Amino acid sequence: MADQQETVEAPDVVISATKTPLSTKQVTSAVEVITGEEMQQRKVKTVSEALRWAQGLSVNQSGGPGTTADVRMRGGTPEQTLVLIDGAIVNSATTGAYDFANLTSDNIERIEVLRGSQSMLWGADAMGGVINIVTKRGHDKPNISGFAEYGSFNTIREGASLGGKKGPIDFSGSISRWDTAGFSAINYRRGAAERDGYHNWQGSLRLGADLPRDGRLEFSFRWMKSIVNFDGFAFNSVTFASDPADALGAKSRATQYVFSGNYSQPITSWWSQRLTLSRATDNLMSDGGTVARNVVTGATGAIGFPFKSQIETTSNRIEWQHNVQVGKPLLLTAGYQFREQKGDNRNLLTNTSTFEDKGVSSHAGFGEAQLNLWDRVFGTAGIRQDEYNVFGGATTYRVTGGYLLKETGTKIRGSYATGFRAPTINQLFFPNFGNPNLQPEKSQSLDAAIEQTLPNNRGTVSVGYFWTRYRNLILAAQDPVACGVGSFGTNFCAVNVGLATARGFEASVKLRLYRDEPWAKSLDLLVHYTYTDTENFQNGQTTRVPKWPLNQWSAILSYEPIEGLRANVEGRYFGQRFNNTGNTNAIPSFLVWNLSASYDVTKQVQAYLRFDNMFNEKYEEVLFFGTPIRSIFGGVRINYDLPI
Repeated sequence: MADQQETVEAPDVVISATKTPLSTKQVTSAVEVITGEEMQQRKVKTVSEALRWAQGLSVNQSGGPGTTADVRMRGGTPEQTLVLIDGAIVNSATTGAYDFANLTSDNIERIEVLRGSQSMLWGADAMGGVINIVTKRGHDKPNISGFAEYGSFNTIREGASLGGKKGPIDFSGSISRWDTAGFSAINYRRGAAERDGYHNWQGSLRLGADLPRDGRLEFSFRWMKSIVNFDGFAFNSVTFASDPADALGAKSRATQYVFSGNYSQPITSWWSQRLTLSRATDNLMSDGGTVARNVVTGATGAIGFPFKSQIETTSNRIEWQHNVQVGKPLLLTAGYQFREQKGDNRNLLTNTSTFEDKGVSSHAGFGEAQLNLWDRVFGTAGIRQDEYNVFGGATTYRVTGGYLLKETGTKIRGSYATGFRAPTINQLFFPNFGNPNLQPEKSQSLDAAIEQTLPNNRGTVSVGYFWTRYRNLILAAQDPVACGVGSFGTNFCAVNVGLATARGFEASVKLRLYRDEPWAKSLDLLVHYTYTDTENFQNGQTTRVPKWPLNQWSAILSYEPIEGLRANVEGRYFGQRFNNTGNTNAIPSFLVWNLSASYDVTKQVQAYLRFDNMFNEKYEEVLFFGTPIRSIFGGVRINYDLPI
């Protein structure tokens, strides 16, 4: 069957929580695993779309496919979520956030979503949590597959993959192409008439070799190239406000490369080591266009602030980790990490450098102890010291604990941690805004939960509480000492003046309702609910943090009536939130339903359909920007085992 040809590693093992393989029964952190098999069954095109249905995340995209897509965790900002692809840190060196716009779900084995402050293990940018993305590993018999898809907005997708294992060598590679048009970045319901196109090319490779004495050598590579048209804003001379506008000719070209290599080797029966080297590069060329049409007034004129820019960033990471097993109950982990981020920003209109060869680098050492007593009592404790070239040192720590009552399948867990985020290159060096005296943002967080495994492996139910305090947040503010005074008064610049809190509840239900019944080979239900109460303290006022709703939930019902036929119904509710810190621009709540279905015509051929926004919900994730109307996509996927 086409969906089941792709073998994945067991989803009940988590790596990111401790940087060592750990059964989910022993994990004392809030973590969710999304497998590539699940994304394939639901016909999910992008990682950002998969994350929309994950627990406690806020995913926002500024228009259609290819436009900026950011992910937030537990009341945080996109800059406070660390994103890794095969061990390579891909957060932007200049903005601090990772743009998920161009990352498709092709050749991805698993996504681990680790919520809560994780700086003790992962360093800067992990204040809110970690998203760890792993490329597929080749298994068993070599297999070749391909797909072709067509649908709404003149969408055409096609791709091919090859994977398998021969002797000690395993390999997995893919290449894909995605073209779409007819989707306006500014919401067409507000009067936008221009249709913005998107073109995406993507390739990935994971090559591994099993070495003597249980050693392992791996190389991973991912390439993304995209062209996207975008929209913007125009000045309204009557209201003196910025109105949404069709930006004619505005587009950006992005080319990204992600390289990583991993070498792991047991040294003795109780001592092992792992070495990771990675590099991620991004070249972004943006053209703001020449003409804008104000969708409020209908007036057309020259772009008020035209721009053409080229931003190049590089992120390097080296980490050497050692694990020492002390008897049966105690595992000690110690490691060293070097991290370096560089950025260049060039104004192509004037052919001058905005800033050139600016960088932020750090050396870090960390240690952690993992305790496992009788497979019932679990705990971790660790500390980390980072030393940066721009602001000095940052010390973080984390402790967790849990107890599993095997007789009833009940687990209680909790954690307390501190975190930090280093200032970005833009915040440090951007002309007339950057402040070289910035200190890192800091956080304190705790969570506690109870998880119940149902009898006969029928599923799990969990309920938890979380609390995070963010301080020293970097904001744009007027400060005569830090920013200076100009001809128009006190200047604006980046200053450590922000303070915010987030607290809330998380609930999750994962049920295997039926197995091998006459009318249901399988019926599964997954439901997430999150309540997030945020407070943003600024200028003596308390407001809600932008982009965060009080309530959100998602549900996925997967039904397989007979072998080879599968249908998935997805629902997602996202509550009302605000687009700005002053809470004056409210964005209404929305409820979106999707449907996907697939049928295995033969053991090698599968046909599928996907309906997005079935009830044509009118909504926006980011104020003024468009989201999909009712749309349909259909395709064919072919799998074939090679006779090798």
